[in-house]
Amino acid sequence: MKVKSKSSGAVIFFVEGNKILYLLLRAYRNWDFPKGGIEQSEDPLEAAKREVAEETGLTGLRFYDDFIETPPYGRGKVARFYIAESKAKEVTLPVSTELGRPEHNEYRWVPYEEAQVLLNDRLKAVLDWAHEKIRSLRRF
Repeated sequence: MKVKSKSSGAVIFFVEGNKILYLLLRAYRNWDFPKGGIEQSEDPLEAAKREVAEETGLTGLRFYDDFIETPPYGRGKVARFYIAESKAKEVTLPVSTELGRPEHNEYRWVPYEEAQVLLNDRLKAVLDWAHEKIRSLRRF
């Protein structure tokens, strides 16, 4: 499949005690990580930081350089995901100026096992990659 568009986002995690929690966003019935289109002349990491802030209100995250890209899906879209650690759990779902409503209906901080149940196969692969990276970084 030909790549027609690229998006960038992040697998955001929060450490609570000795547990890793992941931030998932729901639009309609689909759970996802925060992500969005890369603007022209925008670096993918900068796009990820901007999209995360726009979709969750979270800023001041620690982003890691590693990333993973999904195989093309939908109409030729590829999503790049970085890993980012949040020190706060206060998420807002701001109103999108384009849509006139929030892009997402709900958010949840969930452990790995629950995220595995909520995500589709394409995103489960992203979660698995991130979970292994985070466990090695944080020595869990």
